[in-house]
Amino acid sequence: MKLRHRLLLPLLALMGAAAPALAQDNWPSRPIEFLGGFPNGSGVDIYARKLAAPLSQALGVPVVVNNRVGAGGNIASAYVAKARPDGYLILFGTAGTHAINATLYRNLPFNPMRDVTHIAHLGDVPNVLITSIQHRPQYTACQAVLADARARPGALNYASTGNGASTHLAGARFAVASNIEMVHVPFTGQGGAVTSLLGGQTDLFFNQVGPALGLVQQGAVRALGVTTPQRLSVLPDVPTIAEACNLPGFESTTWYGVFGPPGMPAAIQQRLNAEIRKIIEAPEFRDWLVNSQGIAPSTVRTTEEFRQVHEQDIARWGEVVRAARASVD
Repeated sequence: MKLRHRLLLPLLALMGAAAPALAQDNWPSRPIEFLGGFPNGSGVDIYARKLAAPLSQALGVPVVVNNRVGAGGNIASAYVAKARPDGYLILFGTAGTHAINATLYRNLPFNPMRDVTHIAHLGDVPNVLITSIQHRPQYTACQAVLADARARPGALNYASTGNGASTHLAGARFAVASNIEMVHVPFTGQGGAVTSLLGGQTDLFFNQVGPALGLVQQGAVRALGVTTPQRLSVLPDVPTIAEACNLPGFESTTWYGVFGPPGMPAAIQQRLNAEIRKIIEAPEFRDWLVNSQGIAPSTVRTTEEFRQVHEQDIARWGEVVRAARASVD
């Protein structure tokens, strides 16, 4: 009996060591969940659903998009940070969730740098300053906004899609750069922020270009400036904030990226990176990014390059958050 046990133990150890490799070799063998931290209709959700279909075809299994909304994307991020790193749960993250929130939130339930596996950088995302044509007809240009803000310190407000979102920090950065006071009014996603702007409850909204584009084209809102260094081809008649507001050097863009839980096997990480790169670099997809969403296609190709961009942005956005004196308990 003891002899049998001695013979079986090495065999069981070998089987245990081979199990993870076998699981990786068979990956993927079932549906993959693509998790976002923002509501349906947000820029994150739009991109995730656009990417999921061709990724599903490339991997040969369904890629299902779900959202766990709340706390500036922290709920979804914390959930993935504690998940099994088996490649069946991946996160659609942003510079907001994984760089801005590192300083904005005093007590995060995850570490934005350590509790991830970097998979793919998806592009740089601009914002556009919009206002209601019906309720704020006097804001025909950015200079009119600044004149009003300086005449009535603290009277103007701006909507955002949530604390820590790019829509929040773009407004905070704008206020600091132009030396004005504005009240931040956070909402949970696009719906509340857009409704408040169109209803006249809020004055301004630094929305992401993709979700804002339809409102601009319908004539419901006026676009006063984009937060990129150059004008965007999707909004060619809209000046940059730098030129429209006489704020040389002003820029406020963030990025989208795909993360896995910490400890994801390198083979799965690199497979996902390769398949996603093929998709987002294809001419049709790049055309959608630029001409439908105003997103600059990514030039960050490897997982290590993505990690470096992420690390640098935690420091860069930390300076912005501190300058704006923004914080969330």
